[in-house]
Amino acid sequence: MKINFLDMKNTINFLTKGSVMLLIAFTLFSCNNDDDNSPPIDQLPEATQTGRGIFGALVNGEAFVETNTFFNTFYQQVDGEFFFSIRAQFEDSDPRSIALRTEMRIISEGETLLLRSNSAGNAYGECSFEGVGISDDTGTTMIGELTITKLDFQNNIVSGVFWFDLIHPETGERFEIREGRFDTLFTQ
Repeated sequence: MKINFLDMKNTINFLTKGSVMLLIAFTLFSCNNDDDNSPPIDQLPEATQTGRGIFGALVNGEAFVETNTFFNTFYQQVDGEFFFSIRAQFEDSDPRSIALRTEMRIISEGETLLLRSNSAGNAYGECSFEGVGISDDTGTTMIGELTITKLDFQNNIVSGVFWFDLIHPETGERFEIREGRFDTLFTQ
């Protein structure tokens, strides 16, 4: 029996290339490109100031990100008083929404507001919860902060960063909202 080394070399090259191709295909098809494996902080959108249409925060360490490009956001004067509001909604999660608001208060770029209670002259944060039908605001015992990083009246852009704590109105569970950021357009 005669061994043809050239045929053996071609067979080995073919098997080696085939194995490499199978390994590459296996690697590509077994990759999972969703963000479930990345740290929650990395799942939040970058804090920008261009009207990009982002809203995100960590809620008890989990990422909550609103994916619409326009939120229910306004900064308006009514009867001589100013009101600001931004609200983001989330699907299949609790809280169902996170909102930041001011009552009869002017806001300005670079200003940091203490989030307190829903009353005249204050800023506050609130969340709505599944099945509760009401929202709990930051109140008098829980506080937080909202910093307006951009307020552009010509292009209607408002951006900011925030954090606050609140208590679920029925269960008493404490919710810690951290690393919050938004960048969107507002109506006047």
